[in-house]
Amino acid sequence: MRKSLALVAVAVTAMVALAFLIPLAVVVKEIAENRALAEAERQAATIVPALVVTDDTTALERALASTPAGADRLAVHLPGGATIGASRAAPADVARARRTALTVPVGGGYAVLRPVALDRKRTAVVEVYAPSQDLTRGVASAWAVLTGVAVALVAGSVAVADRLAARVVQATRRLGDAAAALGSGDLTVRIDPAGPPELMAAGQAFNTMADRVAGLLAAERELAADLSHRLRTPLTALRLQVGGAGPVAEQVDRLEREVDAIIAAARRPGRTPYSGCDAAEVLRERLAFWSALAEDQERPWQLVGAETPTRVPVPAAELAAAVDALLGNVFRHTPQQAGFRVTLHRGAGVVGVLIADAGPGIPDPERALERGRSGAGSTGLGLDIARRLAESTGGSVRIEASALGGTAVNLWLRADPAPPRAPKPPRRLLRRR
Repeated sequence: MRKSLALVAVAVTAMVALAFLIPLAVVVKEIAENRALAEAERQAATIVPALVVTDDTTALERALASTPAGADRLAVHLPGGATIGASRAAPADVARARRTALTVPVGGGYAVLRPVALDRKRTAVVEVYAPSQDLTRGVASAWAVLTGVAVALVAGSVAVADRLAARVVQATRRLGDAAAALGSGDLTVRIDPAGPPELMAAGQAFNTMADRVAGLLAAERELAADLSHRLRTPLTALRLQVGGAGPVAEQVDRLEREVDAIIAAARRPGRTPYSGCDAAEVLRERLAFWSALAEDQERPWQLVGAETPTRVPVPAAELAAAVDALLGNVFRHTPQQAGFRVTLHRGAGVVGVLIADAGPGIPDPERALERGRSGAGSTGLGLDIARRLAESTGGSVRIEASALGGTAVNLWLRADPAPPRAPKPPRRLLRRR
């Protein structure tokens, strides 16, 4: 932007300077020519008194030699046709000059011819030679001064435009940086409005928007926390019914801890800082939680590949939420006694969490990946939670047929991505093997 404004200043100032300097250059040249011709006429006037007094050739030669121009530039054409001094004008021009004054071009300059009336109606002609260097004396230096003035004007305008542009660019850059920080999740960023009135208004509008966004997100977190807290009442009643010991009481305790974790996460301002976790440990913990329900429903299950620690670039809570969503779909949408298998796969730069079941399968996998769309009467958010987690690392989610006869949901995470980016909006895309 600064470069563009500087070029605009150069173009505008150059056009204005040329509009004034070209006529001034022409005037300077004309003034120099007029000055040289006026000097030639003054030299011609110095010989007129001698012509009026005498027409003697010897006397006129001495008079020519005594003038500043000398006999080299002055010449006198007498009425009889005699010429005294160095003449450069053509005879025809001299004949015309006896009737009126003339200035005619000759080799190397101009000849100024002025008639002088003598006695008995005779007319003599005084010729003064003005060389070209006299006509252009001082013109080059004047033009150089004018050119320097034009360059100074252009440089000054560029400097002023650059300072103004720097002020605008700095204010714009601060506004852009603040918008980028807000987009990356920093809700505390604000700017000090500066620059032109329009940018100051934009900065104030940005601060207002940031305050509004922070307020809305805070209200959303409080609402999520309140909704989650409402689950504690039925959990308390359930605890009183099952008593304080036994496997059911243990499951109630785990469920209560999960609700507490949800409430804490909902009230936490901002996103969880970028960190990683051990996917094998998360899978072992979650399978320990779901194993009790699997035993109640007589579901055979298997965890494969979780013996070796495997780092993935996502927080443990988010990976656990995605795994719970996928396992919850298995328990919710497959009949009891239908088994499932969870496999942790390590590849070149990727880690896969593969969950396969022996259920009836998904009739429309593409529709199932859409947020809020479910063909089995649920919320339709489970697969979308897993998809957004995978895409935050540059990975993906695939739905395909399972070797157990049902559905296999493959959650692929890149093991070495840049810090997680904001999740993309839902899209209708299904990759098939």
